[in-house]
Amino acid sequence: MRKTLLGALALSTLSLAISQANADEHSIKVGTVAGPETDVMQVAAELAEERYGLDVEIIEFTDYVTPNAALADGSLDANAYQHEPYMNAMVNDRGYDFAIAGRTFVYPIGAYSEKYTSIDELPEGATIALPNDPSNEGRSLILLHNEGLITLDDPENLEATPLNIVENPHDFDFREIEAAQLPRVLPDVDMAFINNTFAQPAGLTLEDALVKEGPESPYVNIIAVRSGDEDSEAIQQLVDAYQSDEVAAKAEELFKGSAVPGWK
Repeated sequence: MRKTLLGALALSTLSLAISQANADEHSIKVGTVAGPETDVMQVAAELAEERYGLDVEIIEFTDYVTPNAALADGSLDANAYQHEPYMNAMVNDRGYDFAIAGRTFVYPIGAYSEKYTSIDELPEGATIALPNDPSNEGRSLILLHNEGLITLDDPENLEATPLNIVENPHDFDFREIEAAQLPRVLPDVDMAFINNTFAQPAGLTLEDALVKEGPESPYVNIIAVRSGDEDSEAIQQLVDAYQSDEVAAKAEELFKGSAVPGWK
């Protein structure tokens, strides 16, 4: 009798472990930055559940650094908020071992102003706010370089900072500010470069931008995972659900043409 009970208990424990393993294989945690990109991911999550029975839990963040730290320590299985140059900068800086599972959208960055309607109206000594995260700051400076307003020592350097400016003929004053805070400081500066993640919730569109990237931008956002996970079934199911007409339609609704599908 005792052997029978022990055997039944062992079988029950094994069944529970198998059931838990199967549940883990059909669930995934994905990090996003709070805002419309989370709404887009929600459509992908619903499609993944409908198509594959995949349970996608979306974890929202309010900054650009924490989602990668959470991915690295295993708190997340994937994140979808960054472009490849930013991921590479974080990998080089912090030693993360990440891979790209799929592409999402290009969200062109723009420079906005509440004081001026044209880049030509910027006065001498204008105060310009830049996102202080790796690559997005360089992305902004490269745009200014391409407009002929400054000269960088290397316009191909995606991680340029104001220290890389070799000519500043208009004596611009650059302020490095956390990306999420840029819409709030816009009234206090002459111009601010704001990533679409934060521009859209603040009521800004690319039509309002004094200068902006075009659709040929190399900054395509990605679904990032830990290296070795990019081909896992759950991750590929998520990617397939994301790279869908339904998700593209939701992005068009929310971003009004400011989100360009990067997988087509």
